[in-house]
Amino acid sequence: MIPYVTSGGAGVRLRPLSAAIVLLFAGAHAHAADAQEQSLSEVTVSSSGLALGVSEMTTPVSVMDGDTLVRRREATLGETLEGEPGITSTHFGAGASRPVIRGMDGPRVKVLSDGSEIQDASTVSPDHAVTSEPLLASQIEVLRGPSALLYGAGAIGGVVNVLDSRVPTAIPQKGYEGAAEARIGSGADEKAGAISLTGGSGNIAMHVEAAGRDANDYGVGNGWSGGSRVPGSFNRTTGGSVGLSWIGSRGYLGFAVTQQNARYGLPGHNHDIEGCHPHGDHLHCGGHDGHDHDEHGHDHEGEASGDVPVVDMRSNRLDVRGELLNPFAGFSVLRLRAGLTDYRHDEIEDGAVGTTFKNKAYDLRVEAQHEPIAGLKGLIGVQNSRRRFSAIGEEAYVQPTVTERTGLFLLEEYRTGDWRWEGALRQDWQTTTAQESGVRRSHNGTSLSLGTSWRFQPGYAAGLTLTRASRAPTAEELYARGLHMATATYELGNVDLRNEVSNNIDLSLRRTAGNTTFDVTAYRNRIKGYIYGRTLDALDGVQLLQYSQRDATFTGLEAKLRQKLGNTLSATVYGDVVRARLASGENLPRMAPARLGVRLDARWQAWDANVEWVQVAAQNRITEFETRTPGYGMLHLGVAYNGGKGTPHEWQVYLKARNLTDKLAYSATSFIKDAAPLMGRNIVVGMRVAF
Repeated sequence: MIPYVTSGGAGVRLRPLSAAIVLLFAGAHAHAADAQEQSLSEVTVSSSGLALGVSEMTTPVSVMDGDTLVRRREATLGETLEGEPGITSTHFGAGASRPVIRGMDGPRVKVLSDGSEIQDASTVSPDHAVTSEPLLASQIEVLRGPSALLYGAGAIGGVVNVLDSRVPTAIPQKGYEGAAEARIGSGADEKAGAISLTGGSGNIAMHVEAAGRDANDYGVGNGWSGGSRVPGSFNRTTGGSVGLSWIGSRGYLGFAVTQQNARYGLPGHNHDIEGCHPHGDHLHCGGHDGHDHDEHGHDHEGEASGDVPVVDMRSNRLDVRGELLNPFAGFSVLRLRAGLTDYRHDEIEDGAVGTTFKNKAYDLRVEAQHEPIAGLKGLIGVQNSRRRFSAIGEEAYVQPTVTERTGLFLLEEYRTGDWRWEGALRQDWQTTTAQESGVRRSHNGTSLSLGTSWRFQPGYAAGLTLTRASRAPTAEELYARGLHMATATYELGNVDLRNEVSNNIDLSLRRTAGNTTFDVTAYRNRIKGYIYGRTLDALDGVQLLQYSQRDATFTGLEAKLRQKLGNTLSATVYGDVVRARLASGENLPRMAPARLGVRLDARWQAWDANVEWVQVAAQNRITEFETRTPGYGMLHLGVAYNGGKGTPHEWQVYLKARNLTDKLAYSATSFIKDAAPLMGRNIVVGMRVAF
């Protein structure tokens, strides 16, 4: 095997043991405190930039891989991560669900594919899917703090980095390696599967992978007035990738071609609003056809007839990745990440294409890690991207735009005794041009962060991070003007928007070794000139939104505690809460309510099992034109049998049951919470084989 190990940019594959300790799940993988501490040091966070271990980070990081990822992943990235403290999802039916981190979503949460930005249309609207397939992910990281500035100052909420194997970084020892997984679920009659294979010889390695999913409309909990299933909530996806790499003793250079297709429904569309338009600051809607509406303006008669819009999406992407050790004097690693995307989706209504969204974009980043200088270890880099976005048709509420961004960044760390200091600096330039009107807006901003981690006692660490980040407005916030039926809004952009500036403080305390481990983080984020859709008027369930700026404050707490109860049992308690308000005291809309979860894990020989109760509070802190969301509790169960441990052919059979009591529940973060409640009872049976 070629003796090359990636050093941060491409990520180091983690063992299931490490992920279990980091996430404080399935604690029976660890047998002693010293083993736990040793394993933690092996957990490498690729997106940290400096190949740091989780215990070395100054701010919270979630890492999901191995057996934990197999059991946790769902059809979308948002729902896969939703159980982590501080993370929820937008939940737009079954086909589209983006992560919401600390109450922030859209452009404030950047989604990466192994360090390169995923260029789809998911930041434009919550009904647009993220073009990332969880079944093909090898590891998922969620990062906040100084290192997040490496990927763009706009990531005020955080960064989600999805690692995959599409570009090989090593020659398999036996010449080939792979995995296959198949699963079926009862909640939506889902059938899904994935297969990946890497082979190579000499200096050449090749990787092939494919995945597919076929799910019908999903069922909801007992007592929903709309019926037993959500009309139009089906989800059918296929995707695959072919990658090729040259691998040497000092690094690798490779590329991969990936295609992803999806066809999913958009529940909650209200066709009666098609004629809505603004008169100054007021809405005018006409042409109602007499259908029955509920109190939120949803047309259940149309939904029941099956007249639900469908998204037909295709994304073609080319990835180029490379790393070179000791490229030139004074530098230890040179990394390259580049992505070229051709994205398109059609929104089909009554059998005809109503609107077509296109996004042609590239993202390029180069970073170099320098040798220690006066005790400082760090990296410098440059990032450049260009995005050409257009929407044509009935819902073309944003004229075609071109957005160009360039960023320079620097990350440095300094260690002394039990202290580790980390600082980041980034300068961004952005130009956004509306092609029809010719209006051009330029923004630039400087962002910086300083954090420290203090290991004041063996197995304990305290962290403090101060961040000032400047986010430029997006093309949609600047130039939107039109009806957006998926969210029942008429959106008005504002070409005079300036950068929003976030001033954030994070304070954390962790215990990473021993029978009792925990991680507690408190944060406060004061944002000057926060950009949001201010409601000017509402009529028949439609809101007239004007993108505006006001100061806002986000305050929250995230915590997780795990207690070992012998060699086979462990218990975990976790929870989170976020409060977001404008300076005027008005609540921001669609904020996640407080959560508290209790989980019991067991491992005996080759068996793993868990039982979990999650209690979600009612969301009563709402804004004008928003409705209260009732609280709920859900029971989840899981069991797995692991065969072939220690052999080249490991396999696992698993069963997981979510919402076992079939509770009717609604997502406070969703635009269509009343038209698309959360899934009811869902029992999934699956098998995964490594070879």
